[in-house]
Amino acid sequence: NMIPITLMMAITVDGKIAKDQKQFANWTSREDKKLFVEISKQFGVVIMGKNTFATFPAPLKERLNVVFSEEANPPVIEGVKWVSGEPEDVLQELEKMGYKAALLGGGANLNSLFLKHRLISEIILTIEPKIFGTGLSLFSQELEADLKLLDFKKLNENTLMLKYQVIYQNV
Repeated sequence: NMIPITLMMAITVDGKIAKDQKQFANWTSREDKKLFVEISKQFGVVIMGKNTFATFPAPLKERLNVVFSEEANPPVIEGVKWVSGEPEDVLQELEKMGYKAALLGGGANLNSLFLKHRLISEIILTIEPKIFGTGLSLFSQELEADLKLLDFKKLNENTLMLKYQVIYQNV
């Protein structure tokens, strides 16, 4: 049994996480950023893809930044653990390091990989009052899972937080 993974993302009303891979997450509300800091510090570890990591001005402080990359010699950065290969192996390693759960912070490809492997147990979405029309979706490929609503909250006048449990169909 793997350590539980919570996917946490901000999305537009039309389900986009960014206009493109380079877009900095500066379009989300202050309340969303605050919530992300709060929750990610509780977890102590955030898993993300290289493109997502590249949109941060600096590694997340007081949290282990686990970054998936195919790069042969990624730069040594304090607080950053570069990983590749199967997500299960990475999770086992994190468990050995003493982590009881991990937060997944995107992007679309990594989210899809983890969902495909049935590793995401909960999803926290911040729905921001925006529409991009085109761009990157929460997931990048055809997948299927059902969700059970666990909690919801108004973060501000226009922003909603939804928390779901992921229910996988038995194949």
